[in-house]
Amino acid sequence: MKIRTLVLGALAGAGAIVALASPASAYVACNRFGDCWHTSDRYTYRPAWGIRVHDDNWRWRSHERYRWREHQGRGYWRSGVWISF
Repeated sequence: MKIRTLVLGALAGAGAIVALASPASAYVACNRFGDCWHTSDRYTYRPAWGIRVHDDNWRWRSHERYRWREHQGRGYWRSGVWISF
């Protein structure tokens, strides 16, 4: 009886963790020069910066010319330089 109680308790605990866990959200941001990077938040960039934010499952087409340029923190790429804000 104790093993059954232990197993049921473990299953209930695991189920609660799965039910309460929120999926990780991520986005892909790209500037007009073809630099793309991952971001965990959907920032509102100024229109003059020319940055578009896509869902994480976004992929560029084979004829489009983009490149990955990752960086930590808040900011954006401009002319090959990371601009923090």
